Amino acid sequence: MPTVADTIVEIIADAGVRRVYGLPGDSLNGFTDAIRRNGAVAWEHVRHEEAAAFAAAADAALTGDLAVCAGSCGPGNLHLVNGLFDANRSRVPVLAIAAHIPAAEIGSGYFQETHPQELFRECSVYVELVSVPEQLPRVLEIAMRTAVEKRGVAVVVVPGEIFLTASAGRAKSAPIVATRSVVRPDDASLAAAADILNSAKKVTILGGAGTEGAHAKVLEIAGRLEAPIVHALRGKEFLEYDNPYDVGMTGLLGFASGYRAMESCDALLMLGTDFPYQQFYPSKAKIVQVDIRGEQLGRRAPLDLGLVGDVGDTIDALLPLLTQKKSSRHLDSARAHYAKTRKELDGLADNDRNREPIHPQYLARLVSELATEDAVFIPDVGSPVVWAARYLEMNGSRRLLGSFSHGTMANALPHAIGAQTAFPGRQVIALSGDGGLGMLFGELLTVRQNKLPVKIVVFNNSSLNFVEVEMKAAGFVNYGTGLDNPNFADVANAMGIHGQRVEKPDDLRGALQAAFAHDGPALVDVVTARQELSIPPAITAGQVKGFTLYAMRTILSGRGDELVDLADTNVFRRLFD
Repeated sequence: MPTVADTIVEIIADAGVRRVYGLPGDSLNGFTDAIRRNGAVAWEHVRHEEAAAFAAAADAALTGDLAVCAGSCGPGNLHLVNGLFDANRSRVPVLAIAAHIPAAEIGSGYFQETHPQELFRECSVYVELVSVPEQLPRVLEIAMRTAVEKRGVAVVVVPGEIFLTASAGRAKSAPIVATRSVVRPDDASLAAAADILNSAKKVTILGGAGTEGAHAKVLEIAGRLEAPIVHALRGKEFLEYDNPYDVGMTGLLGFASGYRAMESCDALLMLGTDFPYQQFYPSKAKIVQVDIRGEQLGRRAPLDLGLVGDVGDTIDALLPLLTQKKSSRHLDSARAHYAKTRKELDGLADNDRNREPIHPQYLARLVSELATEDAVFIPDVGSPVVWAARYLEMNGSRRLLGSFSHGTMANALPHAIGAQTAFPGRQVIALSGDGGLGMLFGELLTVRQNKLPVKIVVFNNSSLNFVEVEMKAAGFVNYGTGLDNPNFADVANAMGIHGQRVEKPDDLRGALQAAFAHDGPALVDVVTARQELSIPPAITAGQVKGFTLYAMRTILSGRGDELVDLADTNVFRRLFD
């Protein structure tokens, strides 16, 4: 007779799930054994449950379908939490199966007891404890439906013995996959938006992740409004390519042209973005925001009009109401500023006469040049995200994934595991920070064991580099951020992974080419400049004051050599270029 676990596996398989990421444990035995006997779903073994949740998040982000991860009771499923926070904030559909201690022991302080239904509440759109077998499969189906429709994390908590009980069966229903709908504002709201945009002289568009699939439509409305397009980080892969209206990115990782195009407009049209940094919004413009989630409207800046709708559907309905702008002065000015800014940025991404250490801009530029046309790039949070945002070139086929909303270290490698597992024939490149790689270092063993041809490029600056930049800006002497790293290439080779260390710029191109061509996993350990500064597009008086304090305190603490290195890395090179 089939068990409850058999029914769970049957339901997720019917929904198109082909993989479950996790780490076995006794309370999960009923579930993993059902996967073994079913044969339609594979168990994807990782070395840490946090990696399982990240892998599922990347799988869901690339496929657009529900992905599944699992953890055993207590510490096992507790490890999922960081990856599930990332998945939920990135709005990708993930189902987590959290095994629990025996139901009769709940509340007794039993071995490994936690309360998963409470622990996961903040990082999920649905979480429920299964107390009796009769709750399944209905709770599971509700969880799956909620995850795919709300695009978030659903958690089903199941005491281990319930997996093994006889299943009462289920009434066969259609596979649980996301529905498709047309979502747009009503006519009166569209007319109000048109009035604001038609009366404005200088319109700028800010686009985010919600523009996915609407590239052509966003360009069409930009042409009607003669509007420059600024993208948030999560909008880069959907808006940047083949776009004559693109003027770059804004925010802490962006550059001056994006900030200027927003600050100088008199109307800002926000499309599918929850861009969080209030200080980068225009100070005087009227703002119209379009988002599929009404609760997002007005969270970041005061609105003149909020519209609930899919970006593409809303543009279709809004375009007939918009008059063609006759002046392109605002757009021309923004594009000229972007061309100047882009030239300056590209000038920093050079070999620098084979001087050591290697500039991270040069590394990011070469990765972009040498990667395949449909590569998946996954940068670690920290400085790799900065260089990815500024130097990776999108083309409509490439993807850029990361922990861009949750902002956690160590996402690159476990995200890459999920991406490569879902697409074994596609090039997946993890842009790992040395700190991030060290945090989940054991997942290199997962890459080897599962024979995943992930390419890992390590930005090795022997520090928590972005933290150091933040300390400098706030006036603190760098403290506690240094990393005593091994030769990561030697470690990779010892594990059976192709590894090469690069210290000289002249050797970098060949090392990357060899790694990308290698038939299997590969790691390139690149020694990059620790003192490279990533300057935000708008520098506040507080940051200037903070950096001045940092310089004074660094000298007084007897570490003036750091300032010499900082100047050599960031100033003198620019003077001689």
